[in-house]
This record gives sequence, C-alpha cells and structure tokens, in this order.
Amino acid sequence: MKIYDYVKLKNKRVFVSGGSGVIGTELVKKLNKMGAIIFVGDLKPRPKSFPKNIVYRQGDLNYITNEELEEFNPEYFFHLAATFERSEESFEFWNENYEHNVKLSHHLMTKLRNCKSLKKVIFASSYLIYDPQLYTSLQKTKKITRLKELDSIYPRNTCGAAKLFHEIEIRFLEGFDKTGFDSIPVRIFRVYGKNSKDVISRWIRSLLKNEEILIYNKENYFDYIYAEDVAEGLIKLSQSRIKGVVNLGNDKSRSIEEVLQILKKYFPKMKTNFVNSKSPYEASQADMTKFEQQTNWKPTKQLEQNIPKIIEFESKKEQKYKKNVDFNILITSVSKKISMIKLIRIANKKLGNTGKIFGADINDKSIGKYFVDKFWKIPHYNKLSINEIILYCIKNNIKCIIPSSDGELSFYAKYKNELLKKDIHVMVSNLNNLTICLDKLKFYNKLKNSNFPCIKTSSKIDEIDQTFYVVKERISSFGIQPNGIKLRKKEAIEYSKKFKNPIFQPFIDGKELSIDLYVDKSKKTKGCVIRTREMITNGESQITKSLENKKLEKMCSNIVEKLNLYGHIVIQVIIDSQNNFNILECNCRFGGASSLSLEVGLDSFYWFLLESSGEKLTEYPFIRSKSEKKQIRYPENLILF
Repeated sequence: MKIYDYVKLKNKRVFVSGGSGVIGTELVKKLNKMGAIIFVGDLKPRPKSFPKNIVYRQGDLNYITNEELEEFNPEYFFHLAATFERSEESFEFWNENYEHNVKLSHHLMTKLRNCKSLKKVIFASSYLIYDPQLYTSLQKTKKITRLKELDSIYPRNTCGAAKLFHEIEIRFLEGFDKTGFDSIPVRIFRVYGKNSKDVISRWIRSLLKNEEILIYNKENYFDYIYAEDVAEGLIKLSQSRIKGVVNLGNDKSRSIEEVLQILKKYFPKMKTNFVNSKSPYEASQADMTKFEQQTNWKPTKQLEQNIPKIIEFESKKEQKYKKNVDFNILITSVSKKISMIKLIRIANKKLGNTGKIFGADINDKSIGKYFVDKFWKIPHYNKLSINEIILYCIKNNIKCIIPSSDGELSFYAKYKNELLKKDIHVMVSNLNNLTICLDKLKFYNKLKNSNFPCIKTSSKIDEIDQTFYVVKERISSFGIQPNGIKLRKKEAIEYSKKFKNPIFQPFIDGKELSIDLYVDKSKKTKGCVIRTREMITNGESQITKSLENKKLEKMCSNIVEKLNLYGHIVIQVIIDSQNNFNILECNCRFGGASSLSLEVGLDSFYWFLLESSGEKLTEYPFIRSKSEKKQIRYPENLILF
C-alpha cells in the first residue's frame, strides 16, 4: 500500500470543526506547518497561538451557512467539534449532547454533502461505541480486552450513541453517486494532552496547587493516547486509502495506579483520596492492527514522556495567570439595569476573562449595586475629573468602561483618547459624532442633508403644520422629562415649558421600531436587529419582538456608518400607514430592551470586549437566529441572606 507524503496536503483547503480543542490545536498546528489552507470553526474564541493566515469562525457551527462553506470550498474535513461524555449524565447533558453532537454533525454534513470539492471526511468518533460488556466487569481484572473494529457495538452512553449515529449517517451519504467523498470514522480512545479537561490534566492542575486529588477505581486500565499523537494519526489517515471505521489509540493499556506512580515522581508529597465507585471496572485497549497496516505508523511516546510535558505546560500557564490577572469591567450609571449587567457578565465569561464586573452610580441606593462584584458611588460628572476615573481604573485593573446613560456619554467621549493612552477602552463614539446624535435638531439636519427620511424636527412649532405634535428635550441628558405625545398645538406649547430646550415633531400614527446595531472600530456595521415596540412604559419597551426588514436594516447601517459612530447604537423609526420610514432619533448606547437583540445574535458586549483585547471581528460573524423572538420585561425578586 502506498503511503502518502505530507506534501499532499500542501495548499489543500482543510476545514476543521472544533479546531481550538485539545486535539484541534495540535492538528491545526501540524496542518499549518504542512502548508495547508485552513478554515477553523469553534464555539471558543480564536487561540492566540493561531497564526493570522488561518481563517477562524467563532460561533455555534449549528448555524454555519452554505455560503460560508461554499466560499471556502473545502477538500478535506476533520470533524472534531463535539461535547464530550460526563461521568454522570444528566437531562441537561442529554440536551447538550443532542445539540452539539447529533444535531451538529447532521447539520455540517447536510451542508457539505453536495460539496464537489470535498474528497475526504475524517470524523472523530469514539471507542464508547463498543459494547461495554466486552471490556468492563464488576470484578477487578488485569485481563485487557483489545477492541477490534468488527467487535460488537452497544454505545455505553448518549455520547457514544451520538457518535454511532453519525458514523451511520456518513456511511449512508457515501452510498449516493453524487457524493464524491470518502469517510473515515476514527474511534479514538482516552485522549490526554495540554490544556485538556482529561483526568490527567485535572490532577496535574490540582497537584500544582497542592490540592488533594480524587481517584476512582485505581485498578482501571485505559488506552491513553496523547493529543499530539491523535493529530498525527488523523493526518496519516487523511493521506491513506483506508475506508470505513478504524481505531486510534496507543495500543498499550495502562492502569490508573501506573499513572499515579508517574505523577508521584514529580509530586512526591501528593495528596490522594481513593473513593469507592459503583461504576464497573474497565480494562480496554485499541487494536491498532488495521491502522498500522494501512499507514505504517503508530504512537511511540508513552505516559512517561508526555506527562512531564503537561506538567511543564500547566506550570507555565499557572505562573502566567498569577502575573497577568484578567482585566475588570466598569459599567457606569448601573441604576436598575440588571439585564445589562447579566449580559456583560455572560460576554466576559465567553471571552474567558475571569475579571470582575464593577458598577458605578451617583446613587448609592442603586439596585444595580447588588448585581455587580464591586460598587463605586461615583461623583456627579460635573464634579468628576478624568484623573479620578483614570486612577480608579488603574487601581482596580479596569480595562473596559461601558457607559449606559445619555448624560455621561459626552464626558467619556471627550476623554476617550486620553483613557485609551492608559489602555482603558470605552464603548462610546467620538465626541463630534456623538454630539450630533445627542442633539435631536442637529441629528435631523444632518440626516436631511444626507437625504435620509428623518421626521421633521424644529425648535419652532410654527414651522411644523400638523394636527398633533410630539414634544421632546432637544439635548439627551440625565433624568429628562418624558416626551409629550399626540398633543394639539396649544397643549404642545404648554408642555414644552417643562423642557430646557424643547423641540417639536409631527405626531405620526404608525408602527414604532427600535433598530439595534453594533458598529466596529473600522466604523462598519457588524450586525443589525430590528425590534417592534409592542408595549411601551416610560419610553421603554416592556414587550418587544424581533423582525427582519432588509431595506430598513441597510438604511440604518448606512446612517451609523455615515455618522462614523462606534459601539452599540439604537435608532428609533416609525413606519407610517404608507409603509414609509420616518427616522425619529439615534441613541449611542445600549437600550433598555436591547437585550432581545443579543438573544437574536447581536453580540455587542462580546464584540466590544474582543476589540478591547486587540482582536479583529472579521472572524467572529454575526449569526442571526433563524426564528424570531419575543421579550417580555418584568421585575423579579432577589433574596439576600
């Protein structure tokens, strides 16, 4: 059998799902050295070790489109993305397994099945497919079962069942003439490696902290294979003529007791706690005969050589973590913006940042103080100096500031560049551009001159000939009076006395919409979501629903780009009875009901944190939910002890 040379993958287009996992990172590293053109998809953010030439798509691959895959046109597909087994499965995992094993694998092959360029699919399956009666027992045993590809199957758990289901799916697809690819389901045994969640890595991390490690059934025997060897093996298979199922292990089973003895050489004072387990004893090993015959390769390094590598890796990671504490985030004017705080916390976790969420407000009785990690009673902005902000941020390792109120936007916009010099990033537009939006009259004149359909706005009511009027404060600020809605001329004039700088607009009876957008640092619209305002209380949507309108989305994207805005932006629009757009105003901050847009896919806070960390957003696509969503805002209780 001819053994294919590594050169065969040079300049070949390779799609890797789950490319930032423990196997994926090793695989991508090897493929890159070989000169392959690589497209990686993963839920996790792009690893900092990945070179810039690798195309990276961060996000749920259940939503990857035909267009994305056709644009890359892969020749090889390494399918590693998966959620892995749990020692005890739950209903939550049952759902997770379906979403990220069964459904995900089906979706990816549905998109790829008619891809004419596709030559080979390498699927990371699992030995969990084999009947556990072959290799488990209620009694301790040293008799190791060498599992062969033709051995009986009966998946051990839902994870194994998902792997088997996809093996059958891709075998099914290969049976059609119009699919021109070969597939290799690779039944991989117990993987361990750097930055892994496997038990060996978990033990090492605990031992480095001088913590006790828990051991279940030390008499168990497993076929441990190093992640780097798995990556090497997968590449060998991609270049072979193997078809169908093949095992990939170390071809050497080792007891947990042996693993502990190796660890003891490096941690002589290690603390162990042996726990009785109700699980059966395992003694399994991969039969690598088929693999070796077809590739002339097998792993050579054993636990003795690989465990020191993991110890060194984890030790350096621990030291780096101690030196580089993750940054904290400051939300200003937290007031009662609980939903916003929670969403920022989710984005922070998604980034992998362990830093804390700080909240600031001029009112020390603010409800938001109970939902942040640390609260700052901040002076009013007319009494606050930029030096106070800078010193507070430096002292508390705050790298990102997210203003949430119109009244403070100008302050942060004014000092945005000064803060940036101290590596403090603010989600706010530049002052000149922001001022246009805060001033509703300037905003109207700017859009009118650019031929956008902005609703007529004037400081003089006589310039607007209308039966009913809307009266607003011209300049957005703290604690402004509610707008006067659908007032007759005399009523409007009287109501205007409540404002410092009143402006007048014609009342239009129509459907009011909020359009949430995120504008990145390049001043390009990253994503856009339209929301209906079905129930409004004190100017905020209590009930809101998402919808699509490509024409309106394009228009609003053009507006924010024309104005050179940045960050999360909300545009208010009314659609009248003739289906005409009437632009009301533009708010350069996260809105009260904008949380719905994040649920739909507008990941504003995560994108801001990414940009603040030096990442470009080209590899973090806006993935809009396929179904529309409705949001009802309601108060809830927090019980403290």
